[in-house]
Amino acid sequence: MSAKVPLLRMNKSLKKHGCSRINLSLYAVIYSCILFSANVLAGNDKAERFRASASITTAIDNKTSTAASLVGSASNDVNAEDNPELTSSLVLNGRLTQGALVRGKLSSGSVVWLNGKKITILASGHFVFGFGRDADLTQKLEWQLPGQTIRNQKLLQLAKREYAIQRIEGVASKYVSPAKEVLERIRNDNAQIASARATSSELSAFSQELMSPAKGPISGVYGSQRVFNGEPRRPHFGLDIAGPVGTSIVAPIDGVVTLAHHDMYYSGGTLIVDHGLGVSSTFIHLSSINVKQGDVVTKGQKIAEMGATGRVTGPHLDWRINWFKERLDPALLVNFPDSTQ
Repeated sequence: MSAKVPLLRMNKSLKKHGCSRINLSLYAVIYSCILFSANVLAGNDKAERFRASASITTAIDNKTSTAASLVGSASNDVNAEDNPELTSSLVLNGRLTQGALVRGKLSSGSVVWLNGKKITILASGHFVFGFGRDADLTQKLEWQLPGQTIRNQKLLQLAKREYAIQRIEGVASKYVSPAKEVLERIRNDNAQIASARATSSELSAFSQELMSPAKGPISGVYGSQRVFNGEPRRPHFGLDIAGPVGTSIVAPIDGVVTLAHHDMYYSGGTLIVDHGLGVSSTFIHLSSINVKQGDVVTKGQKIAEMGATGRVTGPHLDWRINWFKERLDPALLVNFPDSTQ
């Protein structure tokens, strides 16, 4: 018995320690489970937050992608019709051809460029530009709408024109080859004309429909190559309307008189009327002028009378339209009745 007692005590001790170890192990397992559950729950919360974050990021990326898409399409837009959300407010009125005046309209506060050069736009959103006799056939129009940071663009393809050769005989030799003593007078005349045509007022009359300034047959057309007495000269940049001396000439649209000269060397009686943003009408070879510089004129108002002054072979009106230095074709802006053809 004495030998077994210590063994019995040892077994009890082992059992006690074993239970303790089991209990500790159980506690460890339970604690681990609790930690595991907490980690899982925390992990789920982190995962949820991660998924939410990823969702927001994706949404932002999608928006960024959409914005980038709009920027790209705008910068590469050559046909306004392909991008209506960006170009729907652009309105152009005019023929896309050499010699044309084109009038435009955009939202108020927009900015416009033609071939990289900024052009003036009124507070109303109206603007205008023109293409000369031999203008390049591809022109680039750009605009930026209010609140936008990008430039929309449209390539304008112009129609090429063929011009006739007009041979005119019987012109006084002094107008074909002027003497040296009149060259200073000619230069002074040209300086006055250039100054008047450089006017860029904020009149909006250019947006009106034009009427013919005189009645009579068309005797000369825009762009034709002039040959005087067999000698080639500059092309003709106006529209000639023939008629007797004294035929009434009226303002084709509203405007302000910027030049009224009764005797210029080549053009004789000369009148220039500003219609706004660099658009002007010039009337030459006049026998009399009924208005003076600074006068406001209205569409249809009599402003002068037809004559045969300056370099002419007979009485007629030479009517010209300019956009600053660009010489344009009046015939593209007026529907002439059959009686004037």
